[in-house]
Amino acid sequence: MRVGIATDHGGFGLKEELVTQLRGAGHEVVDFGAHRLSEGDDYPDYVVPLAQAVVAGKVDRGVAICGSGVGASVCANKIQGIRAALIHDHFSAKQGVEDDHMNIICMGGRTVGPAVAWDLVQTFLTAEFSQAERHLRRLDKVASLEARKT
Repeated sequence: MRVGIATDHGGFGLKEELVTQLRGAGHEVVDFGAHRLSEGDDYPDYVVPLAQAVVAGKVDRGVAICGSGVGASVCANKIQGIRAALIHDHFSAKQGVEDDHMNIICMGGRTVGPAVAWDLVQTFLTAEFSQAERHLRRLDKVASLEARKT
């Protein structure tokens, strides 16, 4: 699977560990940065290109990290076609894909340890959207919200 990953300084160490683990597991990784630790960087500079690549099909799924994961989630969800969520547990990592077709997992580099993060990413990447009628119906309703002009 081709996986995109992005972070600011708040998740830099975690991103570096996950990149190594993803590659070791045979995934192709596209690293959207940060490429060096810089306390003055901003997560939108990395998360937006990741989200755009997911929507464009340049990567299959994405991993977005910031200090808490909240900012990365909010930012990613501003891109039409993205279904990102802040995930801290195994059930949500799986169910988010199966029921809600989540395409970016968001985590906090200061809130999730590397072993848990790796478990969550593996769960996210192996889960598949169910295609159940009720889930398709709900996704259509969500997509209609994106199409509205407010």
